[in-house]
Amino acid sequence: MADKFSDDDDLLLDELGVEAEAKKETGRTAREERVIAGFEEIQRFVNQHGHAPQHGEGRDIFERLYAVRLDRLRELADCRAILAPLDHQGLLAGAAPSLQGFSEPKDDDELLAELGVDAADITQLRYVRSMAEKRTAEEIANRERCEDFERFKPLFTQIRKDLESGIRQTRPFQTMAEIKKGEFFIVGGQIAYVAEVGEEFITEYERRDSRLRVIYDNGTESDVLLRSLQRALHRDEAGRRITDPDAGPLFAGESGEDDLASGTIYVLRSKSDHPVVAANRDVLHKIGVTRGDVAQRIANARLEPTFLMADVEVVATYELYNVNRARLESIIHRIFSPAQLNIEIKDRFGNPVVPREWFLVPRFVIDEAVDRIKDGTITGCTYDPQRAALVGASTA
Repeated sequence: MADKFSDDDDLLLDELGVEAEAKKETGRTAREERVIAGFEEIQRFVNQHGHAPQHGEGRDIFERLYAVRLDRLRELADCRAILAPLDHQGLLAGAAPSLQGFSEPKDDDELLAELGVDAADITQLRYVRSMAEKRTAEEIANRERCEDFERFKPLFTQIRKDLESGIRQTRPFQTMAEIKKGEFFIVGGQIAYVAEVGEEFITEYERRDSRLRVIYDNGTESDVLLRSLQRALHRDEAGRRITDPDAGPLFAGESGEDDLASGTIYVLRSKSDHPVVAANRDVLHKIGVTRGDVAQRIANARLEPTFLMADVEVVATYELYNVNRARLESIIHRIFSPAQLNIEIKDRFGNPVVPREWFLVPRFVIDEAVDRIKDGTITGCTYDPQRAALVGASTA
């Protein structure tokens, strides 16, 4: 039994100081990756300009190219199916029925040809750069010489010594994780120090953001936006967060000043009147992990099949610090998989959905699992529904 779960449990232990290389397995075909990559370029255009790409001879060539590409993606049913979960901007709305004779969107050369641009004519495309290249160039161009670098220089010297001695460590940057004043990161091959965090404001897309003063170890600085730094760290495969000498506990009732907030484990009970739910209400719990506010996460529970299309009540929450949320959630769900609820729920449109985060597990067993994660004895454990207890190598 221990062998079955040791690999996943080791992932959690990695977060406690053991290095492990994460494997990226998307399961997508090369064509699906191309479709997604092309759509993400369109999304970045929308983020930058505040509107979907449009046709017209007076438009920038890239905008016209993206407009034609978006039309193609809207026309193809299989592409819409791939992209629908990623379409947070509603770009696929009003898509036309699938056209006959198309197997995938045209490439950029064909799209440029439709726009009257000869892709083979190097005199016209010699200076055309990808959006990624332009963003990188703009970011570098926006950096300027740090006039008071001498007062920051000792910090970078000490950081290098701490990394060499092992007092500090580097960890992969989690998607859109928190960034605070006084923290160090590695981005673009340089050590970056967040010297100042400006006042928070709401963007045109109704997201919170702040202007940062970031000092780099090459003597430059930038006034990058917090969300821009988050995206840069996430896109950079070598992007890392540099930990503090005392990174704080895995779980805590209160966070320390230097703790890196990661999220919350939440345990919910359903108020559904479904016969199966009603008969097992006291032991049926949804166990999940969120980086946001739990109350906000469950605000529309009655409209979401993952919450059984019913209101819920919060039974327990546990704050997380310095741990990978996705890995932890995967380990918890694997431990309780023998007691996973098998139920089919109809969504608002009458489509059948099978929720995966509901388990027939008493509350005291969930508390025990969390305690074992805290002290590191969760390795090899699983849940025995017959005994209503955790069993495994570490409980022997």
